Amino acid sequence: MKKLFLPALLIVSASLLTSCSNKQENAETLVVETAPVAEEMPVNEVLTAEQQKAMTPDQVLQDLKDGNARFANGNLTKRDHSEQVRKSASGQYPKAVVLSCLDSRVPVEDVFDQGIGDLFVGRVAGNFVNEDLLGSMEFACKVAGAKLVLVMGHQHCGAVKGAIDDVKLGNITTMIEKIKPAVTMSANFSGEKSSRNDAFVREVSENNVRHAMNQIREKSPILKEMEANGEIKIVGAFYSLENGEMTFIN
Repeated sequence: MKKLFLPALLIVSASLLTSCSNKQENAETLVVETAPVAEEMPVNEVLTAEQQKAMTPDQVLQDLKDGNARFANGNLTKRDHSEQVRKSASGQYPKAVVLSCLDSRVPVEDVFDQGIGDLFVGRVAGNFVNEDLLGSMEFACKVAGAKLVLVMGHQHCGAVKGAIDDVKLGNITTMIEKIKPAVTMSANFSGEKSSRNDAFVREVSENNVRHAMNQIREKSPILKEMEANGEIKIVGAFYSLENGEMTFIN
């Protein structure tokens, strides 16, 4: 029995040593595979008065174009919104004012990859201009220092379709009257002039943006003068719901 016990003990010991060695190698490999990767720190700063003042309208426009490219590519900037909320509480110095449609599929700050305190946003179904929005734009630019006015239409706009179809329903009837000039502007469109035709709806939507830009210049001497002096730019854009890309309109 003694002759049998010793070899058996050696076999068990060798097995345990091999097992321990394998576990140690695995443990070392595991440490390498799970080594922490340095993460990009979230942006927690907000625009200051000095930074806003130093910006030009062209720089702001390019910043929004670059932000939309990041959004469309799924590369949004990581932000600490809680910290931005705290830091912007005592004042705001946005770089631009955006007139957007009411549509829930168009989150304005996100589609331009902007943070808290970066944009003034006015929203109304059909992104048309009225006295309230003009006053808001004048405040944003003349009083608060924004450098850009951006009118943004979008694909498959229900308000534009309502204007094309001459919808009659409560206050919507009055509202879409402000969009109908864009339907008239699209009279030379070659194709079916119907809300069922996506190409025609886009034509009217883009003309609605152009009409709003013209209305801003005609009805706001303040903004027209600021644009003439190079203090601001008034631009238009069309947003695609399908791919998140922005097309800028002349």
